[in-house]
Amino acid sequence: MFIAPALLLVAMFRIFPLFWGFVLSFFDSDGMTKLEFVGFGNYVALASDNAFRDSVENTLILIATLPIWVALPMLLAILIHQGVPGGRFFRAVYFFPAVLSSVIIGSIFNMVLRFDGSLNAMLKAAGLVPVDWLGSGSTALFVLFSVQLWSTFGMSLLIFLAGLSTVPTELVEAARLDGAKPMQIWWHVIIPVLRPIIEFVGVVTTIGALTSMFGLIYVLTAGGPGTSTTLPEFLIWLEQGKMNRPGYAAAISMLLFSLMAGLAYVQIRIMSKNANL
Repeated sequence: MFIAPALLLVAMFRIFPLFWGFVLSFFDSDGMTKLEFVGFGNYVALASDNAFRDSVENTLILIATLPIWVALPMLLAILIHQGVPGGRFFRAVYFFPAVLSSVIIGSIFNMVLRFDGSLNAMLKAAGLVPVDWLGSGSTALFVLFSVQLWSTFGMSLLIFLAGLSTVPTELVEAARLDGAKPMQIWWHVIIPVLRPIIEFVGVVTTIGALTSMFGLIYVLTAGGPGTSTTLPEFLIWLEQGKMNRPGYAAAISMLLFSLMAGLAYVQIRIMSKNANL
């Protein structure tokens, strides 16, 4: 009885919307009066939707860059943990963007990176050719990923710092006494101990990047130019909010949910495996 209110809230705000989205994905609906059953029609239509294919390609590129999203905060955390000068200052500076909303970050970088922004002004002052960072399909996607990485890696850095505090100092000292160099200590002692943390950060970062970039995309590039920076979650909003096709948007949502469920399953398997080590 004590957990009944919590279960009711979960059912109302988690289970029912998921179930309703699954049902809606089999209908052609305008969200008001039209509700026509189309079976797997929405899913079949996705196979020939260029915008959806582009969003999937962008998602695969995002997943391919995952090693950078994990390695960068890990290396910085190791340097801070080993006592580089100004470590506390850098820790605070790196974490600061994590407390800002994606809309604020997008607005700041929009002013900096747009064609008449401050970055191109500096390039012109240095005699270099300005670059259309946000308006070119060859640069916009990687600019978007770079801004998202900058704004979120501080949290991963804190997780790695917490994990480094669990590395036995006896192992590090023993390696040093055996003549191991710093890089050998990193590769053979510290990183193996951090393996569960690395796996955890990898999965959490991937899920976060795929489900929390809407605000940044909306403010920074609006999914363009074309569909070069469109990810599935932004495409869901376009279909639901602009095209008024809730059934089609629900089909995309179900596919994105399936991807997230698969990653969560991998995460659970990895955690269970490492728990038995």
